[in-house]
Amino acid sequence: MICSNITRDPDGALRFAGQSVEALADRYGTPLYLMDEARIRDNCRMYKNAFRKAFGDKALPLYASKACAFKQIYRIMAEEGMGVDTVSRGEICTALAAGFPAERIWFHGNGKTDADIRYALEHGVGRFVVDGHEELEALNAEAGRHGVRQKILLRVTPGIDPHTYEAANTGRVDVKFGVSIGTGQALEFVRAALDMPNLELEGLHCHVGSMVFDESVFEDTVDVMLAFMREVKENLGYTAETLDLGGGYGVRYVESDKKADIPGRIAALAEHIRTRAAAEGLPVPIILMEPGRSIVADAGMTVYTVSAVKRITGFKNHVIVDGGMTDNPRYCLYGAKYTVLHASREGGETAVFDLAGCCCESGDILQRAVTLPADIKRGDRVVVCTTGAYNYSMASNYNRLGRPPVVMLRDGESYVAVRREGLDELCALDI
Repeated sequence: MICSNITRDPDGALRFAGQSVEALADRYGTPLYLMDEARIRDNCRMYKNAFRKAFGDKALPLYASKACAFKQIYRIMAEEGMGVDTVSRGEICTALAAGFPAERIWFHGNGKTDADIRYALEHGVGRFVVDGHEELEALNAEAGRHGVRQKILLRVTPGIDPHTYEAANTGRVDVKFGVSIGTGQALEFVRAALDMPNLELEGLHCHVGSMVFDESVFEDTVDVMLAFMREVKENLGYTAETLDLGGGYGVRYVESDKKADIPGRIAALAEHIRTRAAAEGLPVPIILMEPGRSIVADAGMTVYTVSAVKRITGFKNHVIVDGGMTDNPRYCLYGAKYTVLHASREGGETAVFDLAGCCCESGDILQRAVTLPADIKRGDRVVVCTTGAYNYSMASNYNRLGRPPVVMLRDGESYVAVRREGLDELCALDI
């Protein structure tokens, strides 16, 4: 199986986190997001332990909220001692509503409004990751009005191409995020930050992309960032205390994906940082990273019920389900790969199908060319694996469809963390 928390009974019935997928679908209905709480906690502990061992006690993994954000996720992150990075007032509000400590929230985003800045300051958010000059000036002015000296990091772009999905590539010189090192603008960005009386610059942030499997990407990023930190020290007399390397470790969506040894990679990265810092004449900075996908992706599964099967003689076959691009737009956006399984059996005669959604849109495809039982029919259940990241968080109401519930699985039991969005909720904001 693609992930160790997915198994089958001797009769072929699928289990997720030890529980019957069919029984969960019968109880909660479909489409249905399932989340394995133990896997989320295990992934958090893996990062915490690897960080402590590799980088020391001051290092901290920050959960990237954009991967999947609802109150129970933030409760888990608080209990596991994680920090979180947020990119909107909505994510901050959700974290605070869940009781997450404001001082362990980092506020990202490349388009923060004045209202966003005020909200975060009023609620005591720990750090801002400042994306550009205009935000820097606006934050300094607002912090002055609030009578605080706000701690910040500056987001700079190192010019690294991680060779990942184009839509998830954030490290090149010409992306919309941060300020470029290569053009010389980042040095002036640091100079401006140091002149702001209401801001306390703690260090630098970068993020090169997502679904990174290349062993050298983070090492190459460290080389650029530490060289820039040396340039800052030489030109401005400022030594950055903190270096946030962003997120990006990939996960296995299909059997051909590599399995990342994240603790091993973190240990190797730490050694590289120590070596390069010494070569640049710098102290080893406090290291932050922002894992998101690699914490929640393999903790998720989406269950669907088949609505129709269409066999177009001489062309292709379609399995149409009761969800689609509204609960998982990633294939439509950038051809993301997924493993698709029948929920109650495997083996026997098979056929190849496109797994399509119920939306009135030709591009509403969840995955093309998947192998399923040849006699699959209306009422059967199919699952898409590894959907814990960027599925619920990117869901929409296109075609006026309600978003599925999120059901957490824990110690052989299940509970609703997010209710199904029904017809009343869909009309709740209409006047």
